[in-house]
Amino acid sequence: MPLFSRSERSLLGRTVGTGIRAVRLLLRGSARGGRWMTRRAGSARTRGAGGEVGMVRLFDLHAVSCAGDTLIAIGLAGTIFFEVPLGEARSKVALYLLVTMVPFAMLAPVVGPLLDHFRHGRRYALAATMLGRAFLAWMISDHMNGFGLYPAAFGVLALSRAYGVARSAAVPRLLPEGLGLSQVGARASVYGTVAGGLVAPIGLAAFWFGPQWPLRVASVIFLVGMVIALRLPPRADSDPPERVPRPLRSLGRRAAGDRPLGRGRPAGRLVIATLIGAALPRAVYGFLLLFLAFALKKGDLTTDFFGRNLGAEVALGLVGGALAVGTFLATAVGTRLRIHRPTAIQSSSMVIVAGTAVLATIQFSLPMVALLCLVAALASGVSKLAVDASIQERIPERLRASSFAHSETALMLAFVAGGGLGLVPFDGRLGIAVAAGVGVLAAARGAYVAGKLRDERLVGRPLGDDELAEEATPDPPDADDTAAGVAPTSPAPARGPDADPADDPALAPPGYHIYRPSSAVAGSGGPGGADDETRREPRGPVS
Repeated sequence: MPLFSRSERSLLGRTVGTGIRAVRLLLRGSARGGRWMTRRAGSARTRGAGGEVGMVRLFDLHAVSCAGDTLIAIGLAGTIFFEVPLGEARSKVALYLLVTMVPFAMLAPVVGPLLDHFRHGRRYALAATMLGRAFLAWMISDHMNGFGLYPAAFGVLALSRAYGVARSAAVPRLLPEGLGLSQVGARASVYGTVAGGLVAPIGLAAFWFGPQWPLRVASVIFLVGMVIALRLPPRADSDPPERVPRPLRSLGRRAAGDRPLGRGRPAGRLVIATLIGAALPRAVYGFLLLFLAFALKKGDLTTDFFGRNLGAEVALGLVGGALAVGTFLATAVGTRLRIHRPTAIQSSSMVIVAGTAVLATIQFSLPMVALLCLVAALASGVSKLAVDASIQERIPERLRASSFAHSETALMLAFVAGGGLGLVPFDGRLGIAVAAGVGVLAAARGAYVAGKLRDERLVGRPLGDDELAEEATPDPPDADDTAAGVAPTSPAPARGPDADPADDPALAPPGYHIYRPSSAVAGSGGPGGADDETRREPRGPVS
């Protein structure tokens, strides 16, 4: 007797066929939807880059870098913070912060000058940073529970900052027409933030199999970034120098006009002022990140959110999400913002941060603390964009990499200093009061500097070396102006047939004279001496 009757076999066949057709339609629709999303994302990326192919690839490179950094952060956070007790977590985080201070202290005097002297091979420098991060991320995955974790993390952070320095120095070389430096930097940051957000679920899913797997996925992503870096257009590199670079000599003392950050030049005032103005909100950012993480883990901060108890893990996610959203909003605002007065923008943002911190101290609750995190991250992101725009415009190309290295070092040291202060076991309300005090001091300093530098404006494009030289070199005083007034113009003597060809009136404009030493001019001792012989009469009415 057959197992199924004819009608049952017919029904089963129709059911299987319908299921196969449904799966096929689903796959076809998913493929079409994926292609549509890819086209939309590609067109948005191209519009954001101003249609410049080189800038599009630089956006792709930054997205890959941010995605890899996100995966590394997921892997390290699970190892250092979440899976250990509170006391051990403080010591591990403190050790990690101490290790991170070393690469950034070394970055300015070593990596910056090296990148400056080898800027004609910037694409290969970017590819080398990607390859090194891929290797070290895989090494971290093999030494998660040993001390080898910290040297490898040291290398990853150093190469990450070196990548940021080289990329920022390459932006003016690929800048499309019609876009400002701050706009391009903000759009690249938005693209990188979106890439980090898209890869975060992949990292969390990989973390479920073990904390080493997000790091291994990051290694693969960094290898893709190496290929993208090599495909950047050749104009991302500067022209090769006429002489062979000597990187070790570059570590020595530089002349006043060749010092990073424009020190010793008039343009350096704005760059250094904006760097200090960005370091203060970055310190507040680092303080809030670590202080609130340990406050929630210890129970010093309530987890009630508008009458609903979220729990420590969800509350920590809310605080971290507020910081991430604030950073994203800063980059999103920067895509439409042309920064002309960076110090004014920084001072205004710090006034808002200080006011929010004071309110959070008075009304100490999870919603107010989350709002403070949002505002602090927004101020930190906008201030960083102001620093980048100032360096890209006011610093000559031969010094941009060193200047970016110094700025990245200063900002990271400010973050580490704020994070180190956040490891101190303050009471919850007292810790927010400390942040409010720092914010008030930073706001007062920003208002003073903004008033002092109110005439300093950015034009939104990199200035050429000749423009910077004109700005840095004051007009030399006239020799006659240093005397007691300008002598009246004397009539020129009659020119003889044997007059010196150098006395040709074409050599001196009307109303000016050619200076010669008195010993070189005949008859300088008597009336109508050297000054009378060399002074030119205007060839017509002088208006």
